Amino acid sequence: MFVCTGNICRSPMADVVFRWFVDQAGLSDRIVSASAGTGDWHVGEPADTRTLAALERRGYDGGRHRARRFTLADFDRSDLVVALDRSHERVLSNWARTTADTDKLGLLMTYDPHAGGDLDVPDPYYGDAGMFDEVLAMIENASRALFRQLEPAIRTTS
Repeated sequence: MFVCTGNICRSPMADVVFRWFVDQAGLSDRIVSASAGTGDWHVGEPADTRTLAALERRGYDGGRHRARRFTLADFDRSDLVVALDRSHERVLSNWARTTADTDKLGLLMTYDPHAGGDLDVPDPYYGDAGMFDEVLAMIENASRALFRQLEPAIRTTS
């Protein structure tokens, strides 16, 4: 589960990109991903048009996305809850009911060994198309690294 603020920019990008890696590896029957927001402002809406355009420029299709809010049941349904920045991680940590919920939390950029000290994926909402492309590139790198970390365990449990 990928989580950002409104579920129309960063987390839909992460979900679409991560699913692309899963599909390419032939593991779509074993790995399910989704995205949600910490807020409810955009529930039911498609991804931001600039998100969709950035994804399309890189060969991805985000057209099926509809925004939703993260719920406590998402902790139960998810093995991993990946926040796109530290503010989301704090919100999710506050919502966690148990240490098992807290243990599922992670920051997307921590999976990218080249991220350096910047662990937040910036919110492109108030930016231009170039910012959406930059954010997508960050998400691609981190999602690739996350998938590479998970893939061996998924393949060995078949």
